[in-house]
Amino acid sequence: MKSIRVHEFGGPEVLRLEELPDPQPAAGEVLVRIRAAGVNPVDAYIRTGTYARKPTLPYTPGSDGAGDVESVGADVTAFARGDRVYIAGFGNKPAGAGTYAELAVCAASQLHRLPARISYAQGAALGVPYATAYRALFHRAAARASETVLVHGATGGVGIAVVELARAHGMTVIGTGGTDQGLAVVRDHGADIVVNHRAPQYADEIMRATGGRGADVIIEMAAHINLDRDLALLAKHGRLIVVGSRGRIEIDPRMAMGRDAAILGMTLFNATERDLAEIHAALVAGLSNGTLNPVVGRELPLADAAKAHQAIMESGALGKIVLVV
Repeated sequence: MKSIRVHEFGGPEVLRLEELPDPQPAAGEVLVRIRAAGVNPVDAYIRTGTYARKPTLPYTPGSDGAGDVESVGADVTAFARGDRVYIAGFGNKPAGAGTYAELAVCAASQLHRLPARISYAQGAALGVPYATAYRALFHRAAARASETVLVHGATGGVGIAVVELARAHGMTVIGTGGTDQGLAVVRDHGADIVVNHRAPQYADEIMRATGGRGADVIIEMAAHINLDRDLALLAKHGRLIVVGSRGRIEIDPRMAMGRDAAILGMTLFNATERDLAEIHAALVAGLSNGTLNPVVGRELPLADAAKAHQAIMESGALGKIVLVV
C-alpha cells in the first residue's frame, strides 16, 4: 500500500510517500480502505516533534478519515466488510490511526457509520473538527437553547461545526470570518448573523447584534489574537472556550471579574470514552437527518500531504482540507 511516512521530526518536507506492506487487523481491530483522510492543525504540531504527543518514529500521520471496511479481526461484530465508516480519534496511538495511507488499522471504537448521503471527503472532515465543536459547546460551555453563541473564526472546520451544532440546539449564532466567501458559507450553514472580524469596528457590530449584553458563549479559535478583546464581548455569566491558540497573550482579568465570566480551555485528548460515545452518537444522528453537512474547502492527492500541512497553518481557512486517497 501507499502511505505517507515520517522518519524524522521537522517541517512539511519530512512527509514522504512510500510503499509499505498491507497491514492486517488483530483481534478487536478493523482494516479500513481509506478513501479520504482529513488534515488537522494537530497533525502538523505532532509532525514537528515539539507537541505533547510524540509518536515513535517512523509513523504514518492522521487521525481522521473515511472509507470502507476491508476486513475485521477476531471479536469484531459491529462492522463487516464493505461498511462505509468514518474514522475518529487517536486511540492509544500518539500519531493517530495512520489515515494518510491507502489502508489503516483501527480499533473498532474509532469507527462510526457513515450515512450514504455523506461523501467520503465529508466523512474525513468529521473526527477532530466536529468532536471538538461538540465538546466545546456542550461539555465545556454547557450551552443551552435560547443562548447566544459567538463563533470567533467560524469559517474553518471546527467553526462551521460549531455553527451547525449550535443552530440545531436552538441557539442564536453569530459567526465571524475574514472573507465574503467564508461569511456566505457560515450563513448558509446556520449562522443568524455574520461579521467580518477584519473590519475595524467588528466588536461594536457584535454588541449591537446582542442588544448590548454580549454573547453567553464564545468559542475562540485564535486566542493568541482575540482573547483580551473577547472578554469585552461576553455577557454576564458568560463562558469563553479556548479551542485554539498559537502563542501567549496579555489580558485584563477585570473584564472577566465584572461579568462573573469563565475562561475555559479544552483539548479533545481529554475526552473520556463515555464523552466520545456521546459525541459520535450525536454526530451520526445529525449526519443522518441532514442537520450536519461538513464543508470540504480543499482536496489534494495523498502525495501532496506536505502542501496540505503548509495550507493548514495559513489563515483564512474555509472548511476542511482533505487528502484524497
